[in-house]
Amino acid sequence: MLSEKREKFKKLSENIGAVCAKLSLTPNQYTLLSLFFAILAFWFLIKANLIWALSFFLVAAFLDFIDGAVAKYARKETKEGAYLDTICDRYVEGIILLGFLFLPLLPFLLSAKVWIFLALFGGLLTTYAKAAAKEKGLVTAELKKGLIGRGERVILISLSLILGVFNLSWVIYPIIILAIFSNITALQRIFLAFK
Repeated sequence: MLSEKREKFKKLSENIGAVCAKLSLTPNQYTLLSLFFAILAFWFLIKANLIWALSFFLVAAFLDFIDGAVAKYARKETKEGAYLDTICDRYVEGIILLGFLFLPLLPFLLSAKVWIFLALFGGLLTTYAKAAAKEKGLVTAELKKGLIGRGERVILISLSLILGVFNLSWVIYPIIILAIFSNITALQRIFLAFK
């Protein structure tokens, strides 16, 4: 849903792109740097230090926003850069969700590990449903519609970490929402591809 409202953030993106383009980093370097901060977040997750895990995850998410803003501002948008960005986004999500497996999370209807797997699977399938539809020629434009996209997934993961700072037993609830709605989004995109 946030991706459909991208125009509202256009001016902010342009301003951030202008500032960050002055640094000596390329858009692809910003993308790869987000992986480094995701790994730091993972490290603090396995140590159950959710404040630092949240901090580094937010830096990784912000760098993901910066890479595109810099690419647009500096007119350095490339297919290779867009591809690298998509791949790194999946790695960042996967690394963070893997980190949740190390937390002593309580079950809710299903074990926490199952919910974490379903969240990861839904995020991957949402992206794959979009890519496969285009690759197989079912659609000409990218399928970006659906209940939740990358932005909402980042928000839910962040919310999970924020809640965990206050009470570790609350971590699982945003993950459950992520697991359910990311898989619904994948099914929406599959349906739209056939439609």
